Amino acid sequence: MTRIVPPGYRRAPDDVHPPLDSPAYRSTVLRAPKQPLVMLPHGLTEVTGPLLGDGRVGELDADLTRQHAAEPIGERIVVHGRVLDGDGRPVPNTLVEVWQANSAGRYVHAADQHPAPLDPNFTGVGRCLTDDDGHYRFVTIKPGAYPWRNHDNAWRPAHIHFSLFGRAFVQRLVTQMYFPGDPLFAHDPIAGAVPEAARGRLVSAFDLSATAPEWALGYRFDIVLRGRESTPTEEPC
Repeated sequence: MTRIVPPGYRRAPDDVHPPLDSPAYRSTVLRAPKQPLVMLPHGLTEVTGPLLGDGRVGELDADLTRQHAAEPIGERIVVHGRVLDGDGRPVPNTLVEVWQANSAGRYVHAADQHPAPLDPNFTGVGRCLTDDDGHYRFVTIKPGAYPWRNHDNAWRPAHIHFSLFGRAFVQRLVTQMYFPGDPLFAHDPIAGAVPEAARGRLVSAFDLSATAPEWALGYRFDIVLRGRESTPTEEPC
């Protein structure tokens, strides 16, 4: 059988997404599949529900600095960008979720017990919908680095986790955003699992135009879903 590729279609290259089993990232040894994956066709339930629309987004969900009684401690930042398809077209009405550590490098999670302070005014989670131009925007606090015991003296660089949903739960991608100039980035096995040619797509860019004078610095992080410029994700597209 001859496979016909429509004109203009660009297949995602094999050197974009990280392998499921990356020995330097130790926990993948236990959770990566040992047998070939079995592809299950999606039925009506997987394709049509649950829908993830604007009814799930609250007024303060995109501003992680105003979700509590007082402001959190740390450097206030604006993180924004666009969600694009492989042809550079905007993807509107996409649910974008973020989660992150606080400015001291600690998560609000029972499993995180390293000796850094919790911030009662920072939960570290947010969500928003992309607009008609595929644009999203969050106000948050720059996260701190933290130890993670993957290897001797292992520290994760500052990063923000991103989750993108389509119109159903099975249409989900997860990635991480890093900050420019972070000296820990080159020593991080998670970032290092991404092929070198695509690794820079995980690093945001300082954006002076998004900076609010005397209030917050701005960073831009565009997310490309498919194609040769796609953003590396935890699960291949």
